[in-house]
Amino acid sequence: MPKLPLSPVPEQENDVGGPRPGSSSSFDVSQSGGSSSSSPDSAVGEKASPPYIAEPQEGENCHEEKAEDDLEEEECEKEAKEDVESEEDWDTDLETEDSRKVYDPTGKAKYLEICQTCGVTPVSYFIRHMNDSELSLMHHGLGPKGAKAVALSLASNISVVKLNLSDNWLNGDGTAVVAEMLRENCYISDVDLSENRLGKKGAKALSAVLHENTTLVTLKLSGNELNDQAAKYLADALLTNNKLESLDLSHNAFGESAGEVLGTAIAENAGMKELNLSWNCFRGQGAVAVAKGLGANIFLRVLDLSYNGFGNKGAAALGEALKINNVLEELNVGNNRISLEGALCLALGLKENKTLRCLSVTRNPIQSEGCIRILKAIQANPGAVLEVLDFSEIVLRQDFAGLCDAVREALPGLQIKHDGTRPSFRTVQDVNPFLGSWKMESLKSM
Repeated sequence: MPKLPLSPVPEQENDVGGPRPGSSSSFDVSQSGGSSSSSPDSAVGEKASPPYIAEPQEGENCHEEKAEDDLEEEECEKEAKEDVESEEDWDTDLETEDSRKVYDPTGKAKYLEICQTCGVTPVSYFIRHMNDSELSLMHHGLGPKGAKAVALSLASNISVVKLNLSDNWLNGDGTAVVAEMLRENCYISDVDLSENRLGKKGAKALSAVLHENTTLVTLKLSGNELNDQAAKYLADALLTNNKLESLDLSHNAFGESAGEVLGTAIAENAGMKELNLSWNCFRGQGAVAVAKGLGANIFLRVLDLSYNGFGNKGAAALGEALKINNVLEELNVGNNRISLEGALCLALGLKENKTLRCLSVTRNPIQSEGCIRILKAIQANPGAVLEVLDFSEIVLRQDFAGLCDAVREALPGLQIKHDGTRPSFRTVQDVNPFLGSWKMESLKSM
């Protein structure tokens, strides 16, 4: 039996799981019985086929791809975890949540939130006018809690420049909150806290702020029951604060000791231009101290000392201050129990003063002679610049009118205010000419 030709690489075909498609195996040859055998020449002439490598099955590919995906996910999770840990190690002020919050320059949202927290009713007028440059909340009855809500919302407000909180029953607690707001707010320059019963606690809080605040220019504290103890705190603030230009301390309870500490502060202050000390109880040495402070001050332009008890001693000290002070322009000493003796002292100061433009001595018992002495002193001063001289509610004689005309000729711009002169003797006809003529007719008919 003839030998059949062998396959080129039978071992490799068996290893890969079967014969190559299109090639004959020994099993096929034996089954055919040699009918389809190939010649030796053709076997030799055929080129050997390369070994066949079976492709991987579909299940195996999925398994490998899934393994690779799991490995990549693990690596990504590991990298993300490392990034988070590295970010936590950094100390930064940037907060992603805060950056999403809406900026509230007026403080409206904050005000409503604070009102809800403190249990107070929001003031609709305040909400409507938070963007105004001048905000007036006088007579709203805020109280300490309401003042807290307003103050905390105004701490970041950039619109309000002038704030009026007068007559709101703030007391010391409410004033302390407002003072803290003024420490943070750098836009408000004019504040009115009149009629709020600040007391000692409120004065202490405001004094602490005045040591630091450089924005406040005008401060009104009228009618707040401030006494001698409160004056000490305010005086300390005036010694260091040179930005405040106008201060209203009228209608309080300052006495003699308050005058002494405030007098020293007035002498040392280097920024105030207007000071109102009317309706207090400055007497004796307190009045003298205030007058001496005026003499040493070189910035004050307007000073109101009306409705105190300066008397003749205080008037004498004011006369000396007017001799050396060369900046004061307005002085009000009305209703200060100054008699003729005190008027003569004021006249001596006016005879040398060259800056005073307005002087009021109303409701003082200086009599007509005191007014005449003051007019003669002004007439004798070649450098006098007086524009307004007020003698209201003082009884004047007829000879005063002639002197007024002479002084007006020397100072054409001078305005002299008075209630008119009265003759030393008045007849019935002078009082009522109709009544006098009626009496004359009655006498004739008798």
